[in-house]
Amino acid sequence: MSADPYEGAVVLPDDESLGPEVQVDYPGYRSTQWRAPKHPLVTLPEELHALEGPVFGEGDVDANDADLTRQHDGEPLGERIVVQGRVLDEDGRPVRGALVEVWQANAAGRYRHEVDQHSAPLDPNFFGAGRCLTNAEGRYRFVTVKPGAYPWRNHPNAWRPAHIHFSLFGRLFTQRLVTQMYFPGDPLFPYDPIFNSVRDPRSRQLLVARFDLAETQPEWALAYAWDIVLGRGGSGATPLEDR
Repeated sequence: MSADPYEGAVVLPDDESLGPEVQVDYPGYRSTQWRAPKHPLVTLPEELHALEGPVFGEGDVDANDADLTRQHDGEPLGERIVVQGRVLDEDGRPVRGALVEVWQANAAGRYRHEVDQHSAPLDPNFFGAGRCLTNAEGRYRFVTVKPGAYPWRNHPNAWRPAHIHFSLFGRLFTQRLVTQMYFPGDPLFPYDPIFNSVRDPRSRQLLVARFDLAETQPEWALAYAWDIVLGRGGSGATPLEDR
């Protein structure tokens, strides 16, 4: 008998045939019943989707935007970490000048958002959002605190693994890709329907960062490396959430 009373109803068996994409109508993730399309797509007139911009330059994104620990007068609570990596295309070429945005819960597992009424404390010195532009090698780098797990009421005793949300913009508002980065060895992985909505286990592991001792700052911050590979259908592409 399984030790997990929600196995099957919440987390489905792996299915490698579904490939690297997120299953947007995943049964165990209850809110997908309202998000997943049930009718054929409708073609919009050209003037409604051929939007020009945004075009971001170095002057529009401040270098301090990528340090989530220095957005207030005091230091945030929690384990300080560095998260860095590269944004690449399917052929391994760097994606230069991409706007990378992140948002996350604080170290206690709470978002600074009115919808989040979790009883965990808010941190007055942590806003939980940042952004940067990739450099010529496609590299990004953030300084932040490790987010905590939090309950989310999808099913009885439901907890989300620690994660950071990533958004990548191209040169149009319509060119936005959203995904999540997780931390290695999280015990909540087997119980999370969002993580497991990527049905191919090899693709799912592409969402998990690796500990990076080389980038760890002695006596200051641990570091994690996570590359984002853009593409559809490739075995090495980072799974993305359809929006």
